[in-house]
Amino acid sequence: MNHQPFEEWLLDEQRLTTEQARALQTHLRACPSCTAIAEVNLALRSASPLSPAPGFSRRFQKRLSRYHRIQRQRQAFGMLMLLLGSAGLLYGLADPLVQEMMRSPAQWLIIAVQSLLFVVTLTQAVGAAVRVIALLSPAAGFLALALAGSLALLWVLAIRRTTRPFQGV
Repeated sequence: MNHQPFEEWLLDEQRLTTEQARALQTHLRACPSCTAIAEVNLALRSASPLSPAPGFSRRFQKRLSRYHRIQRQRQAFGMLMLLLGSAGLLYGLADPLVQEMMRSPAQWLIIAVQSLLFVVTLTQAVGAAVRVIALLSPAAGFLALALAGSLALLWVLAIRRTTRPFQGV
């Protein structure tokens, strides 16, 4: 038995033409499933809405304020942990620099020259590697460029995903 138009008519509570109403009444006499739907709809329409229990608004406001207070406490605790963690990280990063500053100016100069030589040497090595890959085959150069671009894209997506603000429930 095809219930589709009859169920839609009953559930959507739309106005029916006289022909549709006649077809629905005929179907309801023969179909217990659609008759049950019609009876439930009639019972739901005739039921009076319940009013909330006494004091509902007060209890709800109290729970809501407690929830907001707990949220503020969690945020404050999180901020404190962030500040303590940041201070620890800053100390961990700054301590070696402070130790380095305690050295003599001659040692500073040596470290600066070593760092500069390292950067220059690294740049030359990367340039040489790129030239070798490009000489081997253009496809290898393209593949290396595509790989580097893919890694950069993954890095950006990972950062974006981890720094997305909370959207709520």
